[in-house]
Amino acid sequence: MRVYRLQGKLNEVTVVASWEKVMGKAVAMKTQQVYVSNNKLFVRLSSAPLKHELFMAKTRVLENLNAEVGEDIIKEVVFL
Repeated sequence: MRVYRLQGKLNEVTVVASWEKVMGKAVAMKTQQVYVSNNKLFVRLSSAPLKHELFMAKTRVLENLNAEVGEDIIKEVVFL
């Protein structure tokens, strides 16, 4: 994977795929879209109170997602 420089993209896909596992089923149900662009995780939520709550815990969300992958892939989380 490293020879073809695919490891970074694979880790991004792993972060998106593990969103429900890391955040839980309740948050995943209110999540409309999750994608990674330029080491930033973009999350579109359907609930304004949940968006505010996750914004306040942004660093913890970031740490949990990077811990799931085992590398510091995500540098910033943006809630839309």
